[in-house]
Amino acid sequence: MGRRVNERCLGGIRIISILQINQNKLEIFRKGNKGKAIVFLTGMGCSFDEWYNITQTLGETNRIVMFHRPGLGKSEIGNEVRNTEAVVKELNDLLSVLEITEPIILVGHSYGGLCVQHFIKVYPKKVAGIVLVDSTSVDLEELDTLNLPVLDEEDRIWLEKCKTYASMRSEQLRKNLNPILPKKLNLVPKEIKKRLLDFQVSPSLYKAMYSEISNWKQDAKIIKSLGKTLNVPLIVIGRDNEFCIKLEAQSGLPEEELRIFEEKWQELIIRQGKLTSNSNIVFAQSSSHSIHMDRPDIIIQSVFDILDKCN
Repeated sequence: MGRRVNERCLGGIRIISILQINQNKLEIFRKGNKGKAIVFLTGMGCSFDEWYNITQTLGETNRIVMFHRPGLGKSEIGNEVRNTEAVVKELNDLLSVLEITEPIILVGHSYGGLCVQHFIKVYPKKVAGIVLVDSTSVDLEELDTLNLPVLDEEDRIWLEKCKTYASMRSEQLRKNLNPILPKKLNLVPKEIKKRLLDFQVSPSLYKAMYSEISNWKQDAKIIKSLGKTLNVPLIVIGRDNEFCIKLEAQSGLPEEELRIFEEKWQELIIRQGKLTSNSNIVFAQSSSHSIHMDRPDIIIQSVFDILDKCN
């Protein structure tokens, strides 16, 4: 299945590289050695180090597992297609390598939430509870029906940038992007800050994102075709749409388009509650899409609520 390649400590965090059956080395984060196993799947282009404050708290009483998908961080990427099916296989293999046999709590943010929805359909007995954090919807194609010429052009430009960045060297990316950290991460340890900055200037990151974006609509169709209404506890967390409209409008995007988009996004978030027959929906006030940085308290409380339901 796989083998442990390297293990080291970084600021009290255990980072493990594992050789998967597809020959890729995956960078793994683990914290805690007792309690329930909680697995986090990060958003597209997001490092697990962004979740430092959340995992520090939850790791005191639980076992935390996170991994960088191929192309992210130190995880290697080849020429394979990056889609949710690949993530489902990688997560299942990882659980086997780490000898985690009991049902887990799955937390998925954004694209990671789409991967969670795929995993739970394929392996329902391996999941005890779910937290979806402003997750990508299986109905994401409905966003394409909206009349959003400016936002659609922004998306097209970003996809082309990913393709261009994937062909550049790290030094070029650092010069062109001049990466900075969100203020919410100013208090994390110095070594974590360095890792976060280095994460943003890796060409493989943009190669992975280009592939993930290119395949996610087909992924959504596949997930929908799997059917199944589950009965595991689920908490769906959505962002504050008014907060997001004001935030994005400050960057010059048209408020009318932003409002149309946010109304549909909220509708899709609410619809995710139908994934199981035991769900709650929460909206994180004063939060952008990056709820894990804007309102970590809501995610922490939601995980504890799911743990209580599992017990």
